[in-house]
Amino acid sequence: GIGEIALRLACAMLVGALIGVEREFTHRPAGLRTHILVVLGACVVSITGEMLFTHYSALGSCADPARLSAQVVTGVGFLGAGTIMREGVNVKGLTTAASLWAVACLGIAAGGGYYSVALVGMVFIFITLTLFETIQKKLVKPKLVRDYALRVTDVAAAMDAVHRLAEQCKGTLSNFHAETSTDDFKLSFRVQFSSNKKMPRKFFEELTKEESIKITAIIDDSIAV
Repeated sequence: GIGEIALRLACAMLVGALIGVEREFTHRPAGLRTHILVVLGACVVSITGEMLFTHYSALGSCADPARLSAQVVTGVGFLGAGTIMREGVNVKGLTTAASLWAVACLGIAAGGGYYSVALVGMVFIFITLTLFETIQKKLVKPKLVRDYALRVTDVAAAMDAVHRLAEQCKGTLSNFHAETSTDDFKLSFRVQFSSNKKMPRKFFEELTKEESIKITAIIDDSIAV
């Protein structure tokens, strides 16, 4: 009846709202309303599939109530892909995309009347988004990325020196680019260091002391985003 449908939708809204609030507080691209809409939509699809099964079974048809819900599980991936953004060397939004897919699954459970699955699933998802984020930050240190631009007189010697110093400072080189000017060359590159904050400074200091190359100017030493 209408009361049972409202109860299922309310349960779906509750689990979606809690996950959405957590995403909202952490300033993610998909927040409260997005998660609620996804979970409610999935819930409605699940209820509709069940009602269609009941209706057509009475007419002797072998309808599959899970067919519509299966389309939600795959289709919500397109919405999640829209929350994934690339910022420099970093990719953001993967967790939010996963949370959207997860709340869609919670909506299917609530729509099927499996309240315990929806509520317990919500608790575990919330724990994953909050507690494990803290654990992840303690265990996995972020990479340190720096962009450099130098003016040098000898590109070959400069590249050899940069590679050698980067290896000494446990850095990974990328985005090498050399431009020719009137009297010298502009050499730009990116270095991704380990989590040791001392390494970028050590690299920079050693680079300025390097005797094998003549640096006429240091144009840029910035944090890549």
